Amino acid sequence: MTNQPSPSVPALTMPPRPTPPRARINKVTSSYADLLKSVREAGLLRRCRRYYLLLLTILAVVGTGIWVVFFILGDSWLQLAVAGASGVVFTQFAFLGHEAAHQQVFASRSANEWTARLIATLVVGMSFAYWTDKHSRHHARPNMVNHDPDIAQGVVIFHNEVPSSRGRLGRALGKHQGYLLFPLLLFLGWTLHIDSLKYLLRRGPVKYRWLEIALLGLHFGAYVGLLFLVLSPAIAVTFIVVQVAVFGLYMGGSFAPNHKGMPILSENSRVDFLTRQVVTSRNIAGGRFVTLLMGGLNHQIEHHLFPDMPRPHLREVRQLVKAHCDAEGIAYTETGLLHSYAIVVRYLNTVGLAAADPFTCPVAGEYRR
Repeated sequence: MTNQPSPSVPALTMPPRPTPPRARINKVTSSYADLLKSVREAGLLRRCRRYYLLLLTILAVVGTGIWVVFFILGDSWLQLAVAGASGVVFTQFAFLGHEAAHQQVFASRSANEWTARLIATLVVGMSFAYWTDKHSRHHARPNMVNHDPDIAQGVVIFHNEVPSSRGRLGRALGKHQGYLLFPLLLFLGWTLHIDSLKYLLRRGPVKYRWLEIALLGLHFGAYVGLLFLVLSPAIAVTFIVVQVAVFGLYMGGSFAPNHKGMPILSENSRVDFLTRQVVTSRNIAGGRFVTLLMGGLNHQIEHHLFPDMPRPHLREVRQLVKAHCDAEGIAYTETGLLHSYAIVVRYLNTVGLAAADPFTCPVAGEYRR
């Protein structure tokens, strides 16, 4: 793991508020503005439509090829290989939808949002409205207690500020939750699908609620109907289980290294935008293959600083960000993928143990302000 520099503002969230009159200008905040200006002048925020058109074409061709193989194989247990492959392709589509939602693909906000909405609902089977709400809150305050939904209390404990009323089984599992992370990720796909539907059916305003419900209905109706039309019930059900498990494991395995095991900020933290986004994020080292594998999420620091920056420019801006963080004395974290998983597992076990026993987790207490 090495420490070094970083740059942007979440495309799905509002930028930091301007400094009130007569208030003292924060040096780091000011330097971020300078960095953002340099990045814009370098053209690193310009759209890469040809890249995304090529990526969309490749995914469409591969996806079509998978379904051609599906029809060729017919009612065979070999279809489980097709199920695994379709889980990978669904995840790659989800990465593309994520980038469109962050305004990375087109110059038009409307074009980006509709592209993301159609990919999320019709292709992947997730509510775009649900994802936008959850992901925007995460980008605004990553790893901040009671603000970041990605570290909210659930089956897995992500920090030591959790109620002490967990049952005996919960406390026992918490002590070893790091080892259970990847088995639990096999169920993440189900969680995303179910939570999407719950979000759309909740009370209160939801943008394009009925359209998204209709698109999700079309997705699952066509998908499940086709499986049971071609396959026997046993193979069809197993196909669905395998596909959703691969989707969840791939999605979770790509997002987990980004922030888990990084400093947790208290609910009332006043850390400036630049520091907050950098110290709570972790980059994954590797070349273009890793970037393709993780949908650009390996450049997590740069993505959080410049959420509307297209994937091809993230690697290019990395050196600028590292140098800037060095100059400002801000820790820049980057490590290998397997090493990041080991860090996450150790961290979750430590935090789970802290929740089960009366002592404070030293890792989770870092950067409290």
